[in-house]
Amino acid sequence: MNFLFFNVFADRMEDGGAFFMYSLLIMLFACIGMCIHGYVKKEMTDRMRNLVSHISLFALVWGFFSMMLGLISVFDAVSLVDSDSSQFIASGLKQGLLSPLFGMFVFLVARVGILVLSLKK
Repeated sequence: MNFLFFNVFADRMEDGGAFFMYSLLIMLFACIGMCIHGYVKKEMTDRMRNLVSHISLFALVWGFFSMMLGLISVFDAVSLVDSDSSQFIASGLKQGLLSPLFGMFVFLVARVGILVLSLKK
């Protein structure tokens, strides 16, 4: 079961564009780490809260930036192909939407962490 989940996760990371997806994963780990640090230390400074906020917003924009680049490349490829293949377009759109989805996930996780720490304070 765990091996299957890891394969699906790794496939999605590669499908969304390794550079963008793995950088989003690093941002996710950074936000989670800072929120856990603030929760364990019983204090989260305004500077650290702002940093988590900025990283989460950057992750959101980074995901949408990746999507725009992916969609441009898909539409370039579609314009070069003579046949009208909906499967080709659908696979390109799926690939283009994976990184913004992950960017939104990073944003939401970081915002929930900030919310929990704010309520704890």
